[in-house]
Amino acid sequence: MSTNAASVRRRILNPRYFLILGLWLLGLVVALVVLAVVDTRVTDTPVYVCPPDCGRPPTGFPVSGLPRFEAPDGSFSVGYPATGPDFTVTTDDSGVTARWNEADGGTMRFFGTPAVGRSATEVVGDYMAQTFPDAAVAYEIPNATAGYHPGYGVVADFVTEKRAEPLRVIVIAAVKNDLALVAVGEGPFLQFGPGVGPGPPSPANVQIAQLMGRYLDSFSWRGDEPR
Repeated sequence: MSTNAASVRRRILNPRYFLILGLWLLGLVVALVVLAVVDTRVTDTPVYVCPPDCGRPPTGFPVSGLPRFEAPDGSFSVGYPATGPDFTVTTDDSGVTARWNEADGGTMRFFGTPAVGRSATEVVGDYMAQTFPDAAVAYEIPNATAGYHPGYGVVADFVTEKRAEPLRVIVIAAVKNDLALVAVGEGPFLQFGPGVGPGPPSPANVQIAQLMGRYLDSFSWRGDEPR
């Protein structure tokens, strides 16, 4: 009687065992097929040795809301503020002049001029001598740049017959491809302090300096990569 019971038990269990094993193998095969298909669809990530091959970020051309001046000969370009209540803008073949009509006012000028072998220091010195001959240099700007290119800059003070208050001028230039790109900002001298100026202590002491930076960095020589 016990022998017949064991025989019946084996007949019941054996088919179930093979069924479970078969289903498990079938699932494993399906999973391997799916992984093989996914592997063929996924693009391999290139391997970079960084440095020097650090690659570039996956970005497109920069988007800018600023109007842009381009020299007639294509030698340089620069962004400038749009004409409106805040700014009165004029252009000529050499560049852009923007007069700020808000707060204490001021004027910005962005232009290009042949360097003719001169350094940025010499370009700034010649411009100061011709345009502001009586100005007293307050200080040289450390690590001055124009269009993210190393250059030279000064901050100077001067007076005019039309105004009793002193005026301040900032002149920055950089030279590349024997072309000097120059940014000039001038306006009333304003002693920055608590509640006056950009907040942190600043030796600029002229409000137009707060506006120049974005346009100064927008300078671009012919052949420069978009940024």
